[in-house]
Amino acid sequence: MDVFQWPLGVATYRNFPVVEANWSMLHNERPYLCNFVGTIYENSSRQALMNILKQDGNDKLCWVSAREQWQPQETNESLKNYQDALRQSDLTLCPAGVNTECYRIYEACSYGSVPVVEDVMTAGSCGNSSVYHNAPLQLLKSMNAPFIFIKNWKELPAILEKEKTIILQEKIQRRKRLLHWYQNFKAELKMRFINIVESSFLKNNKG
Repeated sequence: MDVFQWPLGVATYRNFPVVEANWSMLHNERPYLCNFVGTIYENSSRQALMNILKQDGNDKLCWVSAREQWQPQETNESLKNYQDALRQSDLTLCPAGVNTECYRIYEACSYGSVPVVEDVMTAGSCGNSSVYHNAPLQLLKSMNAPFIFIKNWKELPAILEKEKTIILQEKIQRRKRLLHWYQNFKAELKMRFINIVESSFLKNNKG
């Protein structure tokens, strides 16, 4: 194997914590359909996402906190607000930024909030979605991530309408599946990494 793909994971550099699932995270009714807390880049799909949320009034049902400039560090208050948004939302909207993969995907998993991921290639030479149908986010797709993948935010209103019809018991089961998948995903990647290191660097040292 020439290239070993490693997931982005959560933003530990911004002090995002290791989250332990508890009863209330799994079982409580969450007051928000979805959330988006992030930077709105000019002429990006994130602007389109904001417009679509406002058109149908779904921005009133979702935790939306947008800013125009990216902040490299969180304050204690902004980190708490972000974690509260994840904890209190059934879905987390994950629009592409500079890259398709973002910390938000994994941070949402930590709280059992299903990522709604914009499945499009960003500028650059990291893949070709017309040749490789699994690009981008190939690693997540190959491990059957229980996410909602979309190509265009115009699909979002129908997703949110469906979400309104899902009863709490179904949401509880979905959260359990997501958290179980995420736990297994991390364990599997850890083992793959150890195996790659051992086979690549330690194979000649075994006597």
